[in-house]
Amino acid sequence: MPAVPAAAVSSAHHSSIASTVQSLTSSIGTFFSQLASLSWGALLLGLALYGVYLLLRSRALWGALRAAYPGVEIRWRDVWGAYMVAYGINNVFPLGGGSVAQLFLTRLAIPPSTYPTVAAALSTGVIFDWFMGLLIMCFAFTQGVFPKPPDFSKLPAFDISFFASNMRFTLFLLTLAGVGFMVAFALLSARVKAFWARVRQGFTILRDFPRYRREMASWQFASWVARFAAYWALLDAFHIGGSVRNALLVLAVQVVASVFPFTPGGAGVQQALLVTIFAGSGYVASFSVGQQIATAALTTACGFAALVLIFRFRSFREVIERGKAHRRGEGGTVEATVERGEDVPARA
Repeated sequence: MPAVPAAAVSSAHHSSIASTVQSLTSSIGTFFSQLASLSWGALLLGLALYGVYLLLRSRALWGALRAAYPGVEIRWRDVWGAYMVAYGINNVFPLGGGSVAQLFLTRLAIPPSTYPTVAAALSTGVIFDWFMGLLIMCFAFTQGVFPKPPDFSKLPAFDISFFASNMRFTLFLLTLAGVGFMVAFALLSARVKAFWARVRQGFTILRDFPRYRREMASWQFASWVARFAAYWALLDAFHIGGSVRNALLVLAVQVVASVFPFTPGGAGVQQALLVTIFAGSGYVASFSVGQQIATAALTTACGFAALVLIFRFRSFREVIERGKAHRRGEGGTVEATVERGEDVPARA
């Protein structure tokens, strides 16, 4: 197998937050300096395809929610709107704050729903995504330009380099999270049977494979195809060259970046990996941040429009704060109800 290019291992020290910010700032400057030379037709096509990708993904989530709540009217536009709001928030705030907003808004759009059921239904999409991500990563590692996991510690991105270079600490955190999950599972299983009944309700579509294949997996596969086509067009827009190989490598970067949500949209990880993979192109610095700026502008605009026009909120921060407060309020009610030995009622 060909060796990783020298650019992937050129950093002799671990990247700091300051160096990551400096690298991103430099790439942003390069992007704006090369703005006039972009292929605008390919850029607009890529953004249109990216919008289709998000639309298809929301359709898959709609299918999972409809299976969890048969007989309940669930509007696709509400599910799409909540998903777009989440995407918009994650482009502005780190640490996955959009997931809180998506859960809150989806719960709000389905009056008889509960948070455990909605959260479980929304999480069912992860299964197919993991499968596709595994296939794409296997391809990427055979191309000789994608850094291997041991080399992640040498990438100029503080989040991925820190965890990769401190494997004992990373393994400790993963073990701690696993133990915490098992303890919570045991406690909740014993104390809140109604909670787990609602979680199982959210997984309803997974117990009907023909329906899962028809109403969820097929839409997710179509969304991956649209996403692949979107990055092909964006690669052409930045003069790197769209191809099956290049588009799949960009998707592999997206898979890795999704694991490190410590910067908005995994910006540092994306920029570091893309600069390494496409090191021979004069437009790589521009592409490494330009494609993210373009897609972030699209999704943030759509998310804010959905927030205002569909859900009648005025800002992303407002919906995050309302979502956290609402979940705390319902959590307290559930605990009090369980202590009285009663079932947890569905909320209107």
